[in-house]
Amino acid sequence: MTQILSERRPGAYYDSIILMRLQSALAKLPAVMDAGVAMATAANLALLESNDLLPEGATVAPEDLLVVVKADSAAAAEAALSEVDNLLDRRRAGPGSDYRPRSLENAAKMLPEASWVLVSVPGRYAAEVAGRALDQGKHVFLYSDNVVLADEVALKRRARALGLLVMGPDCGTAIVGGVCLGFANRVRRGTIGLVGASGTGLQAVTCKIHRLGAGISHALGTGGRDLGAEVAAVTTLQALELLGRDTETEIVVLISKPPSTTVASQVLAAAQRVGKPVVVEFIGYPPPGRRLGNICFASGLDEAAELAVELAHKGRSDEHCLLDTSSKATPNEGRFVRGLFAGGTLAYEALLGFRTFLQPLYSNISVSNVAADSVHPLTDPTRSVAHTVLDLGEDEYTVGRLHPMMDQDLRLRRLRQEASDPEVGMIVLDVVLGYGAHADPASELAPVIREISAQHSIDVMVLVIGTEDDPQDLEAQVERLQQAGAIVFRESFEMVAAVHRRYHSPAPEEPSVPVSLDGLAAPIAAINIGLETFHEGLLAQEAPVVHVDWRPPAGGNEKLAAILRRLRPQTE
Repeated sequence: MTQILSERRPGAYYDSIILMRLQSALAKLPAVMDAGVAMATAANLALLESNDLLPEGATVAPEDLLVVVKADSAAAAEAALSEVDNLLDRRRAGPGSDYRPRSLENAAKMLPEASWVLVSVPGRYAAEVAGRALDQGKHVFLYSDNVVLADEVALKRRARALGLLVMGPDCGTAIVGGVCLGFANRVRRGTIGLVGASGTGLQAVTCKIHRLGAGISHALGTGGRDLGAEVAAVTTLQALELLGRDTETEIVVLISKPPSTTVASQVLAAAQRVGKPVVVEFIGYPPPGRRLGNICFASGLDEAAELAVELAHKGRSDEHCLLDTSSKATPNEGRFVRGLFAGGTLAYEALLGFRTFLQPLYSNISVSNVAADSVHPLTDPTRSVAHTVLDLGEDEYTVGRLHPMMDQDLRLRRLRQEASDPEVGMIVLDVVLGYGAHADPASELAPVIREISAQHSIDVMVLVIGTEDDPQDLEAQVERLQQAGAIVFRESFEMVAAVHRRYHSPAPEEPSVPVSLDGLAAPIAAINIGLETFHEGLLAQEAPVVHVDWRPPAGGNEKLAAILRRLRPQTE
């Protein structure tokens, strides 16, 4: 007859990998039908109940370890429970079974050369453990999830002030000095460094780089929330600056899920300060073009790897990713950009490019596919607000008149209107040639541009789309516009990059202490607190490591732990 027996172990703690292995071992014992091993949290109890493994009338606390066995007889269930201690003891028989300190402080004394602490304890304890690592002057690889956002912000700001890195929380992947931390792949060493808010993204790109024959200097994880508005990319900015100074790194790759718009601007500014080619893949975030200065934008993880390898093979000075930053115009920071486009797609592409560095940004273009926090709808199409990009071919402008590609009257009037606004510093427009378009657009635009240049301190940039075989005579159109004072571009990304150079004004950097390059230097030594598999992985790489036999404070009793925390400053 089926029997379910359980054993409650008050205050017992084992990491989740140990519990998984114990559960698997129990389930394989003779006559055992199923087993459940978990800390007795509400969520775990609900899971046991859904699997018909919750003992009737069980009285447990969240800090208790609950072991449940379902067997075909009471004797088999009792025999299985009697094996629990033996099965738990087997974890000591593997590599690294020497003495394990019970505290981080003692571990630091055993391995003083350790510059990293790997933290994978339950989230409610993780911030305190990570803070103690910072107290010891160690960088933190923080795998734990369910860490309160305010604790993450506080940890990272404190680390920045100390010149230390906090990678995480919820950081699963890193490669430091050739040593894999957490979940990472063995790849060859090389000159490509990575910064990633996506752990599996880092793994995908590092593996592709390896397959393409290149190698990795370092891959620094940041945790998935780092590029959110609240955290403000503290670790990402530190990591970019660090790789910029690292002599082993020649190419940098930055990977993230879509960042906050404000944060994206700050991160791209930091990427430009790196002084090396930087490949950026903001997954799912429309890039502002192909490149901005030393930044190349990828449209997928595979392309990010391919671009990085291409740059590594061609060298840091390859013009594919390093544009001439000279400018005919002086910076226009503090004054607004107005975009007056005849082509709807060209206007949309410019809008996507500008939104990473022009704020606030308004448009009459539908923003359903653009981040809501980056583009504001223009309520009155007759009046621009702040930075504005207009598609003058939209319905509200074409009722009773021809499209602006054929009839430029509305755009000419709007050019003069924008130029008369003392807050405007630049006007951007397109000229599209070809059959069906205006026969000689420069003949009408050039006099107005010349008038604007003479009367106002305003830059006029013109994107010209056409070929030498178009009936308008491409070269003549370009020459006439340039003679009138316009700065002419043939590709949209070049125009966006030029506007970026004149208008990009990064927010003041928070005071910080530079992260020492010593933290990246081999041999990498570490202290592991939490998952034993991370300890085993470091041992397999022959990296010096000490595993802390960590237990929750006060046996997991939150009230007692809170009292101990209040007493700690007086007793240490």
